[in-house]
Amino acid sequence: MRNRRHRWAVTSLILPLLLSCSCSMSKNRVVIGSKNFTESLILGELMAQQIETHTQLKVERRFYLAGTYICQQAILAGRIDIYPEYTGTALTAILKEKASSEENAVYQEVKREYENRFHLTLGRPFGFNDTFAMEIRGEDARRLHIETLSQAVPFAPQWRAGFGYEFIERPDGYRGLAAAYGLHFEGEPRVMDLGLLARALHDHEIDIAAGNATDGLISAMDFFILADDRHYFPAYQAVPVLRMQSLQEHPELAVALEPLAGKISDTDMQHLNYQADGLHEDVSNIVREFLRSRHLIP
Repeated sequence: MRNRRHRWAVTSLILPLLLSCSCSMSKNRVVIGSKNFTESLILGELMAQQIETHTQLKVERRFYLAGTYICQQAILAGRIDIYPEYTGTALTAILKEKASSEENAVYQEVKREYENRFHLTLGRPFGFNDTFAMEIRGEDARRLHIETLSQAVPFAPQWRAGFGYEFIERPDGYRGLAAAYGLHFEGEPRVMDLGLLARALHDHEIDIAAGNATDGLISAMDFFILADDRHYFPAYQAVPVLRMQSLQEHPELAVALEPLAGKISDTDMQHLNYQADGLHEDVSNIVREFLRSRHLIP
């Protein structure tokens, strides 16, 4: 409960700042936001460097804006112009629609509804699907001979679970997953900062964590992803979300971001995350080298 109260306190402080101004873009400036985890930061930096290289616009980076709801409020209030989002998250957490594993259908529905309801639009997907991943230690998976969530159900009552706050609260998160599989853990799941989950799982403080399929530390820490054999989680294609007003004022934004479409595979994203989280390299350098390797910047 303390973590939850702390997060709500932080949110109550951040929201007034985000809502205090309704215009982020000046004649020659664009503001890019991100959520408060490594992958979102990397995607934000990818877009920032691509725009800086291929347009005359100045880019302001407004990263680590907590989670989905804060970023949504920030872009609606005009405090940011672009941020990276996931189609499944937009569908379930923002639009409150039923989850679906049909990637293109989810993308088209989110794009249509964002344009109609919010005057926001989506760029084309970056190329990877970062679905939720229920992770256990590899040693446990091998010892128990389990590969799927269904096979894990009998063992779950002996496991301590650790989840991020959003996974606890969002409709495509913990409660729906538990109902879909009949999952019960030892006590209530611990609510933890996303950055602490991997270390807690590795150090046997918890036994199962809700991570992401492109987590950089999965291989490095010998984690095992339990297959979602009942297809509970929707498609989570990573996409740019943009203010339509910003695009109208600066159509060169779409031109600059288009070359990123389809350029990042699941493996690429996992490696980029590992460079940041596992090797502790500077994100701006990681992004610069990736863009150069794809011949997107000089």
